[in-house]
Amino acid sequence: MRRLNILYIFLIFCLLQLWGCGSRIANIDSKGEGIICFGDSLTKGTGSTEGNDYPSLLSQRLNMQVKNAGVEGNTTRDGLKRIDEDVLAHNPRLVIVEFSGNDFLQQIPQAEIFENLDKMVAMIQQKKAMVVLAEVGAGYFGDAYIERFKQIAKKRRALLIPNILRGILSDPSLKSDEIHPNDAGYRLIADRIYEKIKPLLY
Repeated sequence: MRRLNILYIFLIFCLLQLWGCGSRIANIDSKGEGIICFGDSLTKGTGSTEGNDYPSLLSQRLNMQVKNAGVEGNTTRDGLKRIDEDVLAHNPRLVIVEFSGNDFLQQIPQAEIFENLDKMVAMIQQKKAMVVLAEVGAGYFGDAYIERFKQIAKKRRALLIPNILRGILSDPSLKSDEIHPNDAGYRLIADRIYEKIKPLLY
């Protein structure tokens, strides 16, 4: 009897863990195919050697198709212009959205940046895909940035991965230049994203 009680408690715990992880993410039961990484030069893999951009590394870790839809220099404005062709047309299961660094550098107003991001998330979710927001500005662009990301993630029930560049750009062994990682840095980004999205996929 005691063994059955322990088993029962364990099963309840597992169900609660699954509920807590998955129920708040919109489209957790997505029937789409593969993953799309949608962003700027950090998604493209600027500074890495061939096959060491983070989407390629994710594909290896997950044993799953991962499309790299990163374009160097892109802002959220550019993302909105190409989201139909590069993302929505491919029926993805999950989309990792990584924008805002170039917006900050080009001094695009914050209100517009986050309105654009919110539109992207909504458009992807309307296609029944899960959305992950990969945030790069925490620690670099000020607290207001991460708070706005949190607001979108909560509003849209998207998964937020804050500060994917944490510790990379301050470590010469992890960066290729002042704003881009090297192979080792991209491996760290891939590891951070992999650990967060794995529960959504298996």
